[in-house]
Amino acid sequence: KGYTLHPSQVAQEAIGELQDPYFAQRRRDPLAEVIVEAHRRGMEVIPWFEYGFASVYGDRTGGHILQRNPEWASRNASGAIANANGFYWMNAFHHEVQQFMIDLIMEVVENYDVDGVQGDDRLPAITSTAGYSDYTRSLYASEHDGAEVPTNYRDAGFIQWRADKLTNFAGRLYRTVKDHDPEIIVSFSPSVYRWSLDNYLQDWPNWIDSSYVDIVHPQLYRYNLEDYKSLVRSMFGASPASPYGYLYAESKSMVFPGMLIKAGSAFNRQDYILPATTYNREFGMQGEVFFFYEGLDEKNNFLADTLRNYRYSQKAALPYRDGGLRRFEAPVVNEDGPGVTRTGEWNADGTPSGYTDRSLVAVGGTDARLAYEVDVP
Repeated sequence: KGYTLHPSQVAQEAIGELQDPYFAQRRRDPLAEVIVEAHRRGMEVIPWFEYGFASVYGDRTGGHILQRNPEWASRNASGAIANANGFYWMNAFHHEVQQFMIDLIMEVVENYDVDGVQGDDRLPAITSTAGYSDYTRSLYASEHDGAEVPTNYRDAGFIQWRADKLTNFAGRLYRTVKDHDPEIIVSFSPSVYRWSLDNYLQDWPNWIDSSYVDIVHPQLYRYNLEDYKSLVRSMFGASPASPYGYLYAESKSMVFPGMLIKAGSAFNRQDYILPATTYNREFGMQGEVFFFYEGLDEKNNFLADTLRNYRYSQKAALPYRDGGLRRFEAPVVNEDGPGVTRTGEWNADGTPSGYTDRSLVAVGGTDARLAYEVDVP
C-alpha cells in the first residue's frame, strides 16, 4: 500500500505518511513488538523491505508515493509508468530514489535492535521495461557519448548497463550497513537467474562475486519436485561435486533457497518438501526459507509437525554467524521457581491477573520482599 508498518520519519518527509494508517491509529509499532518477542526467544529479526523500488500494486497512477514525487517515476518506452504483473515502479536508477531507499533502511538499522535487513525480488530490482524516463535517458547519454537509449528494452547491452546500476546500488547499501555495524546481515531474495536478469535486472550472481551480500535466498518457487531439483542443479552443476553451475561452489555457504509451500490454494506437501530439503543438503546448502508461512499450519499443522520431527528436531546455529549466537533465549523465573526467596506476607489477588491467573500482592512499607536470582547469558 506504499506505507511502512513501523513509524518512519524518512517516509514522513518523503511521502507524507509516517506509518500505515491502520497501525498509526492504534499507536502500535509492529516491528518493535516483533523484535521484543523474537529476541526473548533467541530468534534473530531481519526486516524484509518487500516492495523495494515498487511504489504500489494495482494503481496505474503509481500510488501516493509517485503522486507526491512524480520525478521519481520510472517510464517505459511509451512514456507510461513502467509496470509488470500489476506492480508500478519508482525509477531505481534515480539518485533520489536510491537515497530514499538507503535512508529508509538505515533508519531501521540505527533505531531498532535488528539483526539484518533484506531485499527481495523488488530490491534491488526494477522491471526491464523501465529505462525511458528523461532522467535515465540523460544518464545513459552521459555514459555513452550522447547516444540514445536502445528502443528495444531487451537489448543485451541495455539490460547489462541497467543491471550494473542495481549491482552498484547493492554494493553501496552493503557498505553503508556494514560501516554502521559489521554484525548486521545484508540479505537478498532475488528471482531465479537468469530470468531475474532479463526481467528484473537482478544480476545477483554478480552480487555474490562482488561480496555485496551475506546470505541469498533465490526464489526457487516450483510446484513440482523435479523442477525444483533442476533449479538447484542449474545453480551448482549436475551433481554435488560438479563445478559447472552459474554459481561458484564456494557460494554454497551463502545460499539458502526459497521454497514454495503454499500459494493460493496450491500446497506442497511433505512428500515434496522432505526430499527437496534432503537434496539441498546433498548440494551443500545448510538451510532453506519457506514461502509462505501459512503453509506450515495447513491441514492441522501437518507440514510444520513433519518438519519438526524429521528435519528440524534440534536447534541449529545460524550458519552466517560462524556457529555462534547473537541472541540468547531469555530465562523466565517465576516466584515459585528455584533461586527465588520470599519474605514477609504475600497474598494472591485476582486483579491484575498474573502468569497463573493470580498476582501476588504485598503491603507497601512492610518487610515483604521477593528476591529473584537468575543466570543471564
